[in-house]
Amino acid sequence: MQPSPPPTDDEHWMRHALALADRAEREDDEIPVGAVLVSAEGEVLGEGWNRNITECDPSAHAEIVAMRQAGARLGNHRLLGATLYVTLEPCAMCAMAMVHARIARLVYAARDPKTGACGSVFDLLADPRHNHRVAVTGGVLADEAGARLTNYFRAKRGKPPL
Repeated sequence: MQPSPPPTDDEHWMRHALALADRAEREDDEIPVGAVLVSAEGEVLGEGWNRNITECDPSAHAEIVAMRQAGARLGNHRLLGATLYVTLEPCAMCAMAMVHARIARLVYAARDPKTGACGSVFDLLADPRHNHRVAVTGGVLADEAGARLTNYFRAKRGKPPL
């Protein structure tokens, strides 16, 4: 039997984001979305999970929480060279916040066929009119992230997990 190959950096950090998504559900009964922002040197700059219901703040998505934490930590609204790992494709609000923050790269897990703004419904990050480009990698651990989201909503409807 062949040993499993070591996880890539993207898989490593997506697992970190998935653990944050678990906290969203477990601690706050929020939709399980987690995000971690990592510097070019591999240092965690900020992390978060969905808090919009808990904080009564429509902007408190996991991505925004992580970027706010990073900005406060760095003392700068520009998050140059950083990679944002998030378990669900970002919405339009979060995508544009990444452009304004000058995030270098986005890595997301599951696509969002309803409000995804990084290739599914909209593709805001690829719009050539922006003065900054964010490189995008989608689908990293997508099945795992998608199953968590599906099972969260099934539980809310009183249905058994898949």
